[in-house]
Amino acid sequence: MRPKTLTLLLCLLLTVSACQNKEEAAQAPPPPDIPVVVLQAQDVPLFIEFVGQVYGLKDIAIRARVEGFLEGIHFEEGSRVEEGKLLYTLESQPFEEAVANRMSQVAEAQTMLAKASSDLGRIKPLAELKAVSQSDLDGAVAQFEAAQAALEAAQANLRAAKIQLGYTKIQSPINGIIGKTQAKVGDFVGREPNPVILNTVSQTDTILVEFFLTENQYLEAARRYLDEAVGGRLPEEKRASLELILADGTLYPEKGKVDFIDREVDPTTGAILLQASFPNPSGLLRPGQFAKVKILAETVRDGILVPQRCVTELQGLYSVFVVGQDNTVKEHQITLGPAVGSAYLVKEGLAAGDQVVYEGLQMVREGAVVNPVVKDISANPPEEK
Repeated sequence: MRPKTLTLLLCLLLTVSACQNKEEAAQAPPPPDIPVVVLQAQDVPLFIEFVGQVYGLKDIAIRARVEGFLEGIHFEEGSRVEEGKLLYTLESQPFEEAVANRMSQVAEAQTMLAKASSDLGRIKPLAELKAVSQSDLDGAVAQFEAAQAALEAAQANLRAAKIQLGYTKIQSPINGIIGKTQAKVGDFVGREPNPVILNTVSQTDTILVEFFLTENQYLEAARRYLDEAVGGRLPEEKRASLELILADGTLYPEKGKVDFIDREVDPTTGAILLQASFPNPSGLLRPGQFAKVKILAETVRDGILVPQRCVTELQGLYSVFVVGQDNTVKEHQITLGPAVGSAYLVKEGLAAGDQVVYEGLQMVREGAVVNPVVKDISANPPEEK
């Protein structure tokens, strides 16, 4: 009887265990919903940023060209001025006196010329009649020519004096914005140690941005565009591909172009100077600002971008979780390229169509089964930094 009892108990235990397994299987939770992004191949532009300084298209220094006391300031500092507008007046009395003196010299020279002309006119017919000697005629001719030269010299001195007098009125050479005056009314200007540059007028309808490329960057760019250059210059569509990032991080709406590359690499810094021009119709940009020039370095064809939030890093190794066709999670080691906005350019490890876990990284592990929910992030594409 004992063997039969043990066999019966064993069958009973197996039956109870099988029922419990069926109940547990029936009560097992479904795979969790995990947001994923489906990677797509796309052309990825890569940019390089350089810190540059803003200048006006023309920055004209206003100087006193003659010495004297500053008598008047005839504009509002920081305002727009028109070409030819009176900006400053210097004391003019010494120069007016010089003009008057030169005018008297001109009058004296004219009188001397009139006398010499009269003498020559009287002596010349007498010389033809042999009534006076040839030496008398030669002397009269010399006096006349000397009087003519003296008059021309006096008139030249008068013009020079008037020019000096004109320098006491300083006018704007261009249309532009004028800055703060470096002198006050009553200051003696035009000679050190007093301010030599009174002010600066800047034309800002177009602005210039100067920045530097390292020698390696210059060589790389030169080789890349060498085949596209025509007559030593890049095509217009290539030259007009610059963007400007302002100090507050915003992107300037106008595109710019490179219009100057220096003739040499600075041997002390190993960099070469470039100059780009940008339209400034709104007057937003002012000389002296700093901004970043963003240049298109290259375009990666069929590149793969993965959001940065999908990537985990451990001791310099980067990985992502990829959901396969059987909804099983696998960890992929990847090689990253440069950052593009809030994403990374992937060099190796991922392909178009891969489903990469976007959120809930702490909830997944290698071999886990999940329910992938595709998340559309195209409505909020990553902005370029």
